[in-house]
Amino acid sequence: MLKKRFAALAVSMVVSLSAHAGDTLKIGIAGPFSGPVSPYGQMQLQGAYAAIEFINQQGGIQGMTLEAVEYDDGCEPKQAVSVANRVVNDGVRYLVGHLCSSSTQPATDIYKDENVLVITGSTNPGITSRGYPLIFRTIGLDSEQGETAARYITEQVKPQRVAIIHDKQQYGKGIAMIVKQQLQAAGTEVVTVDGVSSGEKDFSALISKLKRERIDFVYYGGYHPELALLMRQGKALEFSPTYMGPEGLGNKDIAFLAGEAVEGLLVTLPTRYDLLPRNQAVVDQLKAKGVDPSGPFIWTSYAAVEALASVINQVGADDPVRVAQAMRDATIETAIGPLSWDAHGDLNGFPFGVYRWHQDGTGTPAAH
Repeated sequence: MLKKRFAALAVSMVVSLSAHAGDTLKIGIAGPFSGPVSPYGQMQLQGAYAAIEFINQQGGIQGMTLEAVEYDDGCEPKQAVSVANRVVNDGVRYLVGHLCSSSTQPATDIYKDENVLVITGSTNPGITSRGYPLIFRTIGLDSEQGETAARYITEQVKPQRVAIIHDKQQYGKGIAMIVKQQLQAAGTEVVTVDGVSSGEKDFSALISKLKRERIDFVYYGGYHPELALLMRQGKALEFSPTYMGPEGLGNKDIAFLAGEAVEGLLVTLPTRYDLLPRNQAVVDQLKAKGVDPSGPFIWTSYAAVEALASVINQVGADDPVRVAQAMRDATIETAIGPLSWDAHGDLNGFPFGVYRWHQDGTGTPAAH
């Protein structure tokens, strides 16, 4: 079946409370706007607001102005459930978010029953495997990201003794186990698997164990605060293996927390969309507001607003179910490229690359 190709409206909208009151269309933005992983939530906000602003400057959607309503879930599952109930009570029917997989999973159980259309930046495969018809992503799956990481490890790094460490959460443990399985399938020895707790500060016992095991490579599944401390403390104890992890590590804060120990960290990330010539106008728009345009979740959030705006412009905003059906039949041009979705709401193809992190908080493409 041929898919419709929607030209995306230039992105810049605002998201708000009721689905659309009068001439305003309200779209929720839900994510970790406070707490240890708030840098990613701030990227969400920056991208969504940039898209909303641009769309409104172009006249909005079907005469409606886009308005954003922010919902802070703190990357906490219980808080995300509370947020989801607020979204429903506020009458919001379109949502960009959540970001942390452990927040998205329980929140979407609520959205499913209330026909709230969700476009998430979460990567855990379990989010969409449940078959909820109103859930979409603007990022790839951890199965794809894990494959990219494992291939790089086996073909480029070629370590002798690997440790897998994760933060025991849905996102972190999920991708860590994917990488473990793929490494073992490729014949790479995984010596040990360990979990750490969110908020943990002292990693001396774990570092001693890794040194005893003569670990030369650590794959970490989770967010940046814990790994940054592990790296800093490891260096102080003369333990400096090669480290690697997923997109949840890729921000400037990890360099601030880890110091010189961050140099050489390998991170799987989406394409640097800010370097694509077609996005120069958006980059200029972001820089004019003092925003670093390199953050990956800026672009996945921006594209989510674009996708919503494009389809709603075609079929109207009254029925999220109808909008979801139209999205599944569409290919939509966005800042991150043409997007189309499979029956689960997962993107049909999404590239991850490997980047080497530096003390200035930036990443450069790793050598292949």
